[in-house]
Amino acid sequence: MQRGASEGGDEPGPRPRRLADTKYVFFTGGVSSSLGKGLTASSLGRLLKSRGLRVTMIKLDPYINVDPGTMNPYEHGEVFVTEDGGETDLDLGHYERFIDENLRRDSNATTGKIYQQVIAKERRGDYLGKTVQVIPHVTDEIKERIRRVATEDIDVVLVEVGGTVGDIEIVPFLEALRQFRHDVGRTNVCYVHLTLVPYLTPSGEQKTKPTQHSVTELRSRGIQPDVIVCRSDRDISADLKRKISLLCDVPVEGVVSAVDAPSIYDIPSVLHHEGLDAVVLSTLALDPGEFPIDLSRWEQTVAQAHAAERHVRVGLVGKYVNLPDAYLSVVEALRHAGFALGARVDVVWVAAEEVPALLAHDELASLDGIVIPGGFGERGVEGKIAAAGWARTHQVPCLGLCLGLQAMVIDVARNLAGLHGANSSEIDVTTPYPVIDLMDDQHEVVNLGGTMRLGAYLARLRPGSLVAAIYGQEVVSERHRHRYEVNPRFRPVLERAGLLCSGTSPDDRLVEFVELPGHPFWVGTQAHPEFKSRPDRPHPLFQALLAAALARAEGRLPRIPFESDLGSGR
Repeated sequence: MQRGASEGGDEPGPRPRRLADTKYVFFTGGVSSSLGKGLTASSLGRLLKSRGLRVTMIKLDPYINVDPGTMNPYEHGEVFVTEDGGETDLDLGHYERFIDENLRRDSNATTGKIYQQVIAKERRGDYLGKTVQVIPHVTDEIKERIRRVATEDIDVVLVEVGGTVGDIEIVPFLEALRQFRHDVGRTNVCYVHLTLVPYLTPSGEQKTKPTQHSVTELRSRGIQPDVIVCRSDRDISADLKRKISLLCDVPVEGVVSAVDAPSIYDIPSVLHHEGLDAVVLSTLALDPGEFPIDLSRWEQTVAQAHAAERHVRVGLVGKYVNLPDAYLSVVEALRHAGFALGARVDVVWVAAEEVPALLAHDELASLDGIVIPGGFGERGVEGKIAAAGWARTHQVPCLGLCLGLQAMVIDVARNLAGLHGANSSEIDVTTPYPVIDLMDDQHEVVNLGGTMRLGAYLARLRPGSLVAAIYGQEVVSERHRHRYEVNPRFRPVLERAGLLCSGTSPDDRLVEFVELPGHPFWVGTQAHPEFKSRPDRPHPLFQALLAAALARAEGRLPRIPFESDLGSGR
């Protein structure tokens, strides 16, 4: 289960740009939020990459936060972390999973970040005493952020603008996009607009009026879309496409139907069959015939996903289970592992605060495995510790991520090492045994944003350990996002109690992995491996967890029925 040599992209190392000029594709949205701009952009990225073009992506977010790092997950879902330590929008996770390229902190720019830079330049006197205005100074900064990711080895930059056309905070971004075509030339820019075409049951019709109004709003900002992607729960007919084409002044081949797909990983094929990639290339003055597509590897992965017959129930023990987007990358990593193992993963959302009550009534017994994800704050931590202990004593496969590892360590300290009252100093500053404590370089930190241990760090795995066998190597790199670590003062007593610190930082100061010898799978990592999982290359830790969970599922009698089994009459 070793990580492939192509990690972070299908081709090792940079290569020269294939095109004479960098091309730019801009994605805007109208009518409603949450239509799937990010997935549409990601899917086009996969299609262009499958045609041999080198692509990258950037998300422009109109909110005033500098980044999502200090935002509650209920506000904006998970915070995705890049290799270089950027705390970014969750759409960057989709970008990386689809185009299979490691992005950077520069791949996400917010209004807050833009204005922060503009004000810093004004304070330094960079504007030579001029009045600082939205145009040109803010729009210039937005354009600079886009150009920054267009490095020499990139052919196409895909740019998603968050929010919806008509929102007041999106106006400077639209103006920057309007100017961009003027700056780089008409044939180097393609505007893609995503809208909703609703079906009204009383009239039995799909309505194009919301799309017309949305395009009119976009055109009022000086942008004429080249492509309109129509989101709907059913196909857009040829007649409806001609109507949208006529009323929105878009070629009929530029009206693309994007119906609800069986899974997000079907979207590239759906859009390819609708001709999205071909019309985008033509708009960019590129002949699609000169860039033949090979989607075989992607389609093989999707076919594996659809062919999966085995079922496995994995409990995700978190504090934000009412908002699945808070654990988006974890869920996708589980699904990727399922693709490889021919299994359908049924994620069971377990509220961490309710775990003690659930255990009292043996309501977790039907789970085949458990994931304890990361998080911050006191709420739900005791439930995570209880879940780790239950998995330990009942031989249930368990993977702890970040705070999940810390919960596992606290469980061992209390119940195997005899350190009664052991805890994390984040949760209880008066604990007599702070087995989890603030990192040394965090004690003087005042500002919370961007000050944690962030991004990729190396870990050295202990030879002969389970994690070394899972990775197939003894030095690995994973992404981090945390302030607290296993307290090295307690490592000897924890290891005497049976806990194996199976991975540490290269200098052996920080614990990166723990495991419990003799258990089917009880592994914790201080990192967030979910950020590096890919549909066609699942992360080895998640694949190993799922393999152990499948063994448990198939070894238990009687077999627990699933809804899909009941529905198929099995």
